[in-house]
Amino acid sequence: MLKIALLGYGKMGKEIEQICLQRNHEVVLKIGKDNLADLTINNLKKADVAIEFSTPDTAFTNIQLCFDANIPVVVGTTGWLDKLDYCVEQCKTKQKGLFYASNFSVGVNIFFEINKKLAKLMANYPDYSVVMEEIHHTQKLDAPSGTAITLAEGIIEAYPQKKWVNQTSNLSSELPIISKREGLVPGTHNITYSSPIDEIFIQHTAHNRKGFAMGSVLAAEFMVGKNGYFGMSDLMGL
Repeated sequence: MLKIALLGYGKMGKEIEQICLQRNHEVVLKIGKDNLADLTINNLKKADVAIEFSTPDTAFTNIQLCFDANIPVVVGTTGWLDKLDYCVEQCKTKQKGLFYASNFSVGVNIFFEINKKLAKLMANYPDYSVVMEEIHHTQKLDAPSGTAITLAEGIIEAYPQKKWVNQTSNLSSELPIISKREGLVPGTHNITYSSPIDEIFIQHTAHNRKGFAMGSVLAAEFMVGKNGYFGMSDLMGL
């Protein structure tokens, strides 16, 4: 049984709490917008590991507090990645523990691998143009999504001449990511390769948040007692 701190107690945090309890873990700290004053180093030290699903504006500060409390932290918040390299360096030089994933769903991480494989195949055929579309609920704070950026990075490995842009584009040097925000959609990502002859596309659709919640708890179990920087490929052996 683990003692877990939840940093971010919105819809995702509450899903994670249910998975924690189902797996016989104890949630010793829950931080939401109404009790931010409880987020202290002393309170964090009561936990074996923290799971961070807050906001892009608070994620980095929360990670630093976990590092100061000397507990590993699992982070699912996106939109703060300009500071990721700094955190990874802290893991190396100060023996801290960080697990980051743009998406904790097992299915999505399999989709990441399929995406990279398809991109390697398609890069040999310049008649095909590639575009990505991602659809999320209207409360999603960042665009493109972290999942979309990870998918784009997988494509760019095979197309190093491209850079992603969050808009439509007909330039061969750009990978367009079209972001849509609709209703209560948990998340849909599709990548389409089009030529004058035919079209190939792959798609992943999440039905609910449970897959993300389960993956984050599995990551927390994985991180206990570990230092260093890890991701879903480490957890899943990909």
